[in-house]
Amino acid sequence: MKIYTKTGDHGSTSLIGGTRVNKNDNRINAYGTIDELNSFLGLLRAKTKISEVKELLLDIQNTLFAVGANLATDTSKTELGNYAKISHSKTEFLEQNIDIIQNNLPPLTNFIIYGEDELSAICHCCRAIARRAERELITLNQEVKIDNEVLIYINRLSDFLFVLARLYTKNEGKCDFFWKI
Repeated sequence: MKIYTKTGDHGSTSLIGGTRVNKNDNRINAYGTIDELNSFLGLLRAKTKISEVKELLLDIQNTLFAVGANLATDTSKTELGNYAKISHSKTEFLEQNIDIIQNNLPPLTNFIIYGEDELSAICHCCRAIARRAERELITLNQEVKIDNEVLIYINRLSDFLFVLARLYTKNEGKCDFFWKI
């Protein structure tokens, strides 16, 4: 099978269900940003040495593929496949890991300036992409109803990436650098 189809050569693409939309459609922007986030999470996973974190990141990446499929499905034409459904247990899993990590971190006293170490900086890049994805999802949700679990999951994912960044900084024997007002 060839990787190219030539069907998008004029600026449109197909959704699951067959609907063709422009490649700059809000739906395409939203799942494109999810794909970008997934790519950067792959970089983070490739660089981390902590096996438990590698497994967590792989689980998140798998979930993001489901999020992408969810967003790519035109539910007015086709039923959402089980592979594209995001269960609340995925969000609860993130919340449990946020709590575990946060319980081992010093309390926050101010905003953090990013970049104390490479892995925490990559986490913050991922977090910023997740926040952009969330904004794009909210925009899309104003046009077509999207699964609320997707919105909640992406919101929680950015929180997870924030505490994971702080964990990496701590594990490197460094301290968060706080914004000085």
